[in-house]
Amino acid sequence: MEFITPLLPDAAASLGLALVVSSNTPLVLLNSELVVVAASSSFCTQFGLIPASVTHHSLFDLGEGEWDIPQLRSLLGATASGAAAIDGYECRLKRANLPIAYLVVHAHRLELLGESDVYIVLTLADVTQLRRAEKAKSDLARDNQSLLHELQHRVANSLQIIASILMQSARRVQSDESSVHIQDAHHRVMSIATLQRMLAAGGDSEVSLRTYLSDLCASISASMIANARLLRLTVTVDDSRVSGDQSVSIGLIVTELVINALKHGYARQSPEGTIAVTFKSDGGDEGAGDEGGDGGGEVGGGGWILSVADDGVGMPDPSLHVKPGLGTGIVEALAAQLEAEILVSAGDPGTVITITHTATDQNGDSISAKLV
Repeated sequence: MEFITPLLPDAAASLGLALVVSSNTPLVLLNSELVVVAASSSFCTQFGLIPASVTHHSLFDLGEGEWDIPQLRSLLGATASGAAAIDGYECRLKRANLPIAYLVVHAHRLELLGESDVYIVLTLADVTQLRRAEKAKSDLARDNQSLLHELQHRVANSLQIIASILMQSARRVQSDESSVHIQDAHHRVMSIATLQRMLAAGGDSEVSLRTYLSDLCASISASMIANARLLRLTVTVDDSRVSGDQSVSIGLIVTELVINALKHGYARQSPEGTIAVTFKSDGGDEGAGDEGGDGGGEVGGGGWILSVADDGVGMPDPSLHVKPGLGTGIVEALAAQLEAEILVSAGDPGTVITITHTATDQNGDSISAKLV
């Protein structure tokens, strides 16, 4: 490696030259006045400097003055006085008619035996390509996120249109049974549309279950409960957050169970009572009602329990051999997808359906949330 003729005398000069020559990265040797004593050829080549114009000159006078960076000047001054050392300081080198270069600077004092002066070893690493790649990756991620939000917004709008068409069809058909099936399909579509609106409005792919289930149940209540003062639909959820996929499954389960309670749990004429939707995970804080704010507990693979309880007429007599409907099959399939178990039990009065996902701790023991 070539180097610029040094200004150091005797043994100190030999050591200074050795440092420069052995460097595989751009290296500059400065004296206490921050004047260049020696510089590697790689430094001159990389930054377009003429070797003869480097030594005997202040670092800040090199080139067209682009090295006169106030923060770098301050840090090198502190290093020369022994008050600090530079480890991994990143700065931007602005040169005329050239792109900005991003440099990582290291600088340390070098005290030589027999020398009254002190020297500073300055090494530089060009990380421009790395920073450009990081920026390109960040820009791509931001663009993809924008496209995803736009797609979610469009999907939500499309689902709302489909739901409206289904509701119009339910009003036109003559058969009561067909109308009921179409209305069920309408509510299933609306549960996904509610989720899509939240994903489009949110800044990430996680969903606050409290907000989601509250909005979902409010939508079901508005479309299926004629008198909300007589028949109430309540939501109590902790601050759990789940992935979009999990929220779709949980939302559809709630939709099916609430619709089932509304259809079979209460008298069609003047229904009166309460359907309570409750969710708690082992990672969420205490739940709140419909007006609760968002929280930050992530469900992930932890234990959780979802309950839909009504105070209606209760389960049918087993002797009637009532066949399970489409909704039951949907709930069973979604629960299996969530690796959760279903428990149907009698309330006092009414029916309680519990969906439980059990996690294991580090010892392999089962852990799950408990409803209180």
